[in-house]
Amino acid sequence: MSKILITGSAGFIGFHLAERLAREGKSVVGIDNINDYYDTGLKLNRLKESGITVNNGGIVQSSKHSSYRFQKLDLADQKGITKLFETERFDYVVHLAAQAGVRYSLTHPHKYIEANISGFLNILESCRKFPVKHLVYASSSSVYGKNTKMPFSVSDNVDHPVSLYAASKKSNELMAHTYSHLFNIPATGLRFFTVYGPWGRPDMALFIFTRAILEGQPIQVFNNGNMKRDFTYIDDIVEGISRIVSIPAGPDPQWNGNSPDPSGSDVPHRVYNIGKGKPVGLMDFIQALEETIGKKAKKEMQPMQAGDVPATWADTTALEKDTGYRPSTDIREGIKRFVEWYKSYFGY
Repeated sequence: MSKILITGSAGFIGFHLAERLAREGKSVVGIDNINDYYDTGLKLNRLKESGITVNNGGIVQSSKHSSYRFQKLDLADQKGITKLFETERFDYVVHLAAQAGVRYSLTHPHKYIEANISGFLNILESCRKFPVKHLVYASSSSVYGKNTKMPFSVSDNVDHPVSLYAASKKSNELMAHTYSHLFNIPATGLRFFTVYGPWGRPDMALFIFTRAILEGQPIQVFNNGNMKRDFTYIDDIVEGISRIVSIPAGPDPQWNGNSPDPSGSDVPHRVYNIGKGKPVGLMDFIQALEETIGKKAKKEMQPMQAGDVPATWADTTALEKDTGYRPSTDIREGIKRFVEWYKSYFGY
């Protein structure tokens, strides 16, 4: 049976992916350092939902899934990461662990270098020393930065980031391409677009807005509401990842260095957008949330925040062409599922 490593498996996407693959009987090892960027209780409860009780020692077995094991481990622990790869000999790696958040990168820049650059280097080096069939890693729609041509295409130039978080994700793509070139590691970068859904991150708008509306507190609406986001439901993200893992990246025979397409290469590296492909206005998003909760939001209009972008919109043509898949969950249905989970989890 193929063995899959999922980094960041106590995180939002990592938890859902580990659950999906473990339910399918795949052999999964998850790692996470369970840092305090946001509520560690939520991270521990995600793991508990998967039958994992965390300790500070070695790998623990899930009580829910016989094929799922977990180890508390930091990406920056070079010796620990190397030992894990040497012991487990993974077939596939899905690297989702990272220091997330655009605004947080304005005040805690060093955390992004440690986790997203140095930590990713440790993963790449381990994939070099203990070869894998495919490395799939998380990038972000943030790499599009100052780009204004819509929808965002993987063939677009992405050399103008507007946050250190975005710069670190673009760096990941460059680092992975370099290792694909030097050591023939099949690698695929996934640019996620505003992922939302049950067990989501507390620093994301849907989580913040839901809490505030339910408690009668005001919400901050940035750029005076003139924002659009390509909201992508978590199940769609997980479906896309699971399909891509089984399709290792290969060299593009049509790629030409005289007119290089950023989406591919003559080495086994590529990038995809994973988004709904249908941006939603922030005010429409808030209205849908209000209707789901049955209560109006108290809105405080705010200017654009540093490091933010006014709109995102994914061109998913390449993803659909290569995998036959396109995210499809309607925003109102996704919001409904989140609010149901939120009320259940917090006892409303």
